[in-house]
Amino acid sequence: MSQTSSAASTPEPASRASSASSAKVSGATYTRAGEGYFEKRGLKRAAGVWGLWGLAVAAVISGDFSGWNFGIDFAGFGGMLIAFVILVAMYYGMIFSIGEMAAAMPHTGGAYSFARSAMGPWGGLITGAAETIEYVATTAVIVFFSASYADAITSELLGVSLPGWVWWIILYAVFIALNAAGASISFTFAIVVSVISIAIILVFSAMALFSGAFQWANLWDIAPDPGQTEFLPHGVLPILFALPFAMWFFLGIEELPLAAEESHDPVRDIPRAGFWARGTLIVTGLLVLFLNTGVLGAEATGVAAEPLLDGFRAIVGDGLAAVLALFALVGLLASLQGIMFAYGRNMYSLSRAGYYPQFLSLTGRRKTPWVALVVGAVIGFVALLIIEFTGGSGSVAGAIVLNIAVWGAVLAYFLQMVSFIILRKKLPNVDRPYRSPWGITGAVIAAAIALLIFVGFLLNPTFLPAIIAIAVVYVILLVGFALVFRHRLVLSPEEEYAISGGVHGDPQAEGYDSMENEVFGGDKH
Repeated sequence: MSQTSSAASTPEPASRASSASSAKVSGATYTRAGEGYFEKRGLKRAAGVWGLWGLAVAAVISGDFSGWNFGIDFAGFGGMLIAFVILVAMYYGMIFSIGEMAAAMPHTGGAYSFARSAMGPWGGLITGAAETIEYVATTAVIVFFSASYADAITSELLGVSLPGWVWWIILYAVFIALNAAGASISFTFAIVVSVISIAIILVFSAMALFSGAFQWANLWDIAPDPGQTEFLPHGVLPILFALPFAMWFFLGIEELPLAAEESHDPVRDIPRAGFWARGTLIVTGLLVLFLNTGVLGAEATGVAAEPLLDGFRAIVGDGLAAVLALFALVGLLASLQGIMFAYGRNMYSLSRAGYYPQFLSLTGRRKTPWVALVVGAVIGFVALLIIEFTGGSGSVAGAIVLNIAVWGAVLAYFLQMVSFIILRKKLPNVDRPYRSPWGITGAVIAAAIALLIFVGFLLNPTFLPAIIAIAVVYVILLVGFALVFRHRLVLSPEEEYAISGGVHGDPQAEGYDSMENEVFGGDKH
């Protein structure tokens, strides 16, 4: 552990306004938070290491049930397996790096906070917005696939089928209510559904192996293109196109720092929870990749809307499969809760600091950011409607929103790793209670793989709608920040850490407005 020294860093210079109610720092203007500002935006500490583990696993586990399989359609089973191995390396380097930064900055901002300290307000906005896009779009993807599963179940068991948009409203409403009910309920739910989801995958795995439904030959049943092999039926390049879908086995685990202000001991527990969650997800991902594909066949798996449900059907028939799929649906709903938690806290932290409209960070009586939860849900719902009514129906719609989510994630990953490298150089002596065992090398590996996935997006024309959608969102956010929001920032813990060079910013230790006198001068009121 290295301790903060007086020479550790140079705080960002502040130009104090004559009114002492605002100050300019790094091209942005900060204003006083005002009486009761942070009291109206309070969170409650409710999670230990297993609550955080549950949150991380819950956020990701739906990727084992739907979404990942489209990568097989691009690259075949062999290409998908290579993509999986590449991503294990990326997520190891990234989670180690994020664990170090989160322990040093134990506040809710996560990716935005890391980039803000490393690259200033613009870097913080660009990185934080990438995570907003990632989590809002990921939630929409999970709502889409959950609705597909739920409708298949009710159709087979009850003879009842509802339009997709009705299911979307139901799912968003139920999980907004769950996430708004309190952090303790959210973390407890995350643990329970994570355990159930893992149990379902283990049950499916045992059924696949002992029923005889799994056949090794099924992994290679995609007819190779001329000159290609069964292992890589479409060649090497499509591995790039499979990487975004292979990310679905892990995407969301990086949300752990967003729970820092709701963790009893974020410095110790966030790195530890990340380690155990990562191992859990590698095991479940490999089981599904091999066994689900070996039951259905690679060709069928690559285009399946509900691959695990189809796997159950192949083993036991339609009737019993629907009953089992009720449990499989738990995996999707687990991630719906976990990722909704993530976009709520991401939008909360950015709006609390003033990058987004400040009303989004208001918390209710139960100390949860219910406004951000509602607004994020509305955005996701509208995105699904737009895609459906512009011709993107069925698995195409799910794939488009999935690509938006993954593109946002890749950008956030790359910028976080760049931030890690910059902070190691810029703030070498700040307190780092946890240090990445892979160090800068791990961050470089993760950044390089994230950049590789980014290039894959640019080379594949089927990803173009996702890139256009994200570009439009960024234009709106950047113009809004340039004209309005950069003149209305607030000294949240994330901003205090950045401005002070790592001296201030732990709200658990020093409260929420410890720097106002230093920056503005005089009485903070």
